[in-house]
Amino acid sequence: MIIPLIYLPDYSTAVIVDIKGGRGFVRRLYEMGLTPGTRIRILKSSGPGPLLIEVRGSRIALGRGIGMKIFVRPDYITPSNP
Repeated sequence: MIIPLIYLPDYSTAVIVDIKGGRGFVRRLYEMGLTPGTRIRILKSSGPGPLLIEVRGSRIALGRGIGMKIFVRPDYITPSNP
């Protein structure tokens, strides 16, 4: 199942499958380490405000519009903080 990043719950992990957008947008995300095949962890997705993710050992805040353009395959979903 492939879904937009924004729909994953807090503390779940996923693998990036695709990023939809223009060349500049995609290039900027690639420069931040968000490339297809990369495993990410959602630290904060619920509530208002940006998404907080962990990728390649770094924490990154992304706006919700950007989160709708990043498509992921969930690994597993953990309902609470491990």
